[in-house]
Amino acid sequence: MISNNPIQTPVTGHEYEGDQREAIQALAQFYCALNSRDIEMMQQNWANSADAAMDNPLGGIKRGWGEIRTTYEKLFSSKAPYRFEFYDYTLHEAGDLFYVVGRERGELDVGRQPIKLQIRTSRIFQRDEDARWRQVHHHGSIDDPQMLATYQEAVLGKR
Repeated sequence: MISNNPIQTPVTGHEYEGDQREAIQALAQFYCALNSRDIEMMQQNWANSADAAMDNPLGGIKRGWGEIRTTYEKLFSSKAPYRFEFYDYTLHEAGDLFYVVGRERGELDVGRQPIKLQIRTSRIFQRDEDARWRQVHHHGSIDDPQMLATYQEAVLGKR
């Protein structure tokens, strides 16, 4: 599936059927791991390489799976229920790479009132020697400074 027209049907992780040789399945696996707090599945989704890189609202720039893992461990250990989905995205495939550019929306329930999150997101996947897609790059940005501060406070305990 390659689309230059934005896809509005969200990827939630519920679509994941286990075949990481298909681009959309690799993307679905990521959201399945994220929403089920499954660090082992998350590790399967990412390339175990020093070249892997992530720049997101919780962790800043992380390089290599070891550093990236710590960011997910912080989110997964948070007591607050959450869910994320990817929508309004385009998917582009070029040889042994595919990338998606779109938006994440999420909700983090911290008790008082759920935090509604809007995150600009891009992800790059590279095909490995087994023809499976592995994530090698993620960038996420929250435009609203108050939303960013509230999210970081809820998960990381810092303002």
